[in-house]
Amino acid sequence: MRLPAAILVLLIMLAGAGLSYVGAIASVNIVEDSSEVGVRTALDGNDLSWAEVQANGLQVLLTGTAPSEALRFKALSTAGGVVDAARVVDGLGVAKAEALKAPKFSIEILRNDSGISLIGLIPRAVNKDVLVADFSDAADGARVTDLLESSDFPAPDGWDQALEFAILSAGLLKRSKISMSADLVGVTAVADSAEEKAGAEAELFQFLPTGLGVDLQISAPRPVITPFTLRFLIDEDGVRFDACSADDLAAVELITEAAKSAGHADEVNCTIGLGVPSPSWGEAAAQAISALDEIGTGFVTLSDVDIDLIASERTSQDVFDKVVGELENGLPDLFSLHAKLLQKEEAQDLGPPEFIATLSPEGQVQLRGRLPDELARNAVAGYAKAHFAGGQTYMAARIDPNLPSGWPIRTMIALEALAMLNSGSVVVEPNAISLRGRTGDKDAKFNISKLLSEQLGQGQRIDLDVSYIETLDPSTFIPTPEECLADIRTAAAEVQIKFEPSSATITQQAQPTMDRLAEILLKCGPIRLEVQGHTDSQGRESMNLTLSQSRAEAVIEELMNRRILVSNVIANGYGEAKPIADNDTEEGREANRRIEFHLFDPSAIVSAEEPEGESNE
Repeated sequence: MRLPAAILVLLIMLAGAGLSYVGAIASVNIVEDSSEVGVRTALDGNDLSWAEVQANGLQVLLTGTAPSEALRFKALSTAGGVVDAARVVDGLGVAKAEALKAPKFSIEILRNDSGISLIGLIPRAVNKDVLVADFSDAADGARVTDLLESSDFPAPDGWDQALEFAILSAGLLKRSKISMSADLVGVTAVADSAEEKAGAEAELFQFLPTGLGVDLQISAPRPVITPFTLRFLIDEDGVRFDACSADDLAAVELITEAAKSAGHADEVNCTIGLGVPSPSWGEAAAQAISALDEIGTGFVTLSDVDIDLIASERTSQDVFDKVVGELENGLPDLFSLHAKLLQKEEAQDLGPPEFIATLSPEGQVQLRGRLPDELARNAVAGYAKAHFAGGQTYMAARIDPNLPSGWPIRTMIALEALAMLNSGSVVVEPNAISLRGRTGDKDAKFNISKLLSEQLGQGQRIDLDVSYIETLDPSTFIPTPEECLADIRTAAAEVQIKFEPSSATITQQAQPTMDRLAEILLKCGPIRLEVQGHTDSQGRESMNLTLSQSRAEAVIEELMNRRILVSNVIANGYGEAKPIADNDTEEGREANRRIEFHLFDPSAIVSAEEPEGESNE
């Protein structure tokens, strides 16, 4: 049966529409696949593989998390270069930016004769004008060149303490390079002398803040020793050095080995310096010491290249001749030996002391014995007064014209040696000088021996018995914490620390007290101290507690402004909790408003509280 023409036409049209739809779907799939592949390839080629591609019809969807906004825009641009940009759908996210890391704050401080240069990066909160002024004040007004940059980040922990230590270092060391950060201060410097080096090291370590790392390298030029001197003795008092010089550690080792072989049991302290007359000094000194050891008793003195070997009268002539001969043949070039064997009659003919000078601990000097004439007596008296200016000089020497030639000069040399002691006596004889005494200078014995050896010449007998007494050394005396606390409280009681009403501002009248406290703390060193703030009971309790804390902190801040390191000082406010008087009377409230100083040590016994003064109203 034939279909009607109309139905046949309709079927043909439906078939055509279906075929068109299938073709459209196929075309869209082809476009999707090609777009996705093309965009994927382009993204991978531009190191944008973190972006995901998904085609949806004619649209291209980009998803994923871009490391930055710039890379997100790059991914969109790359996709838009492959397909029509209008077809690209942005589904990208951007990773959260990490917080900026604080920079490394540090300062390089260079100080020389031209002034101080500051180079580095500091927190913006640091006032550069104040910082420059602090460095200038610490260096006695030196010119400061500011090459500092600043960054808007907070100062790291420990920055203030490290900066204070760096300022102190720059003030002490005139030729230095100081590298500081919050946790480490490196100091490289050159001191003018070994004494200056030791003093700077002692002061810096005394005020070293707790927890701060320090790399301290201070060098000092070796002293020039003229003449190069060594004096070694073996007698009934034992084996000892009166003086020892060396040009290097190798020479010290040679001398030490020879001395130990001779029976020297103590540590050998040789001054290492410049001016050695021969590179063979250590070898010559060791040979001379060994020769004296073989002889048995006597002394040997090296003064530059001259060697004096004096053997006691108990030495046999055969031993003396043998040892001296071997030493003469074995000494290095340039060295000259002068050897002498004391004879018994010589020892008996030395006679009684001819001139004696005594120095009391109070500085009084007595001179007695013999001088050749009135002119010499006046000269010796004047010489003594010049060297012992702090005390009285009593001249009791009589005139004897039959004294040896050069006698006044010998007595003056003896007085110069005696002046290096705190107390003692010196005896001048025709062929000997004997000096006894006490001193607070570790180098006094060496300096005395060098003076006498240089000035008296060869063949002179020098007998030294000089004792170092630590309590006489001013550099070793540091008050105890209890003594320091007593001085602090005394100073605070003389002029009380007062504040402006209802504030933590110290009054102008109390500034001299703060100056005095700073002087005491500088002398005392880093004692552990607690500064306590107290108020009366007027006002709210919380307000009083805050005010007392602020006032205690203000005291510490004033000490810091006076170049005192306060790492061992803490501030505590107690408000109205610890009254010492009745708060119902004005006098009692006045007494309760106070600053107290205590040793921050539970085992310390503290008493005596110091009143503080001004009203907190």
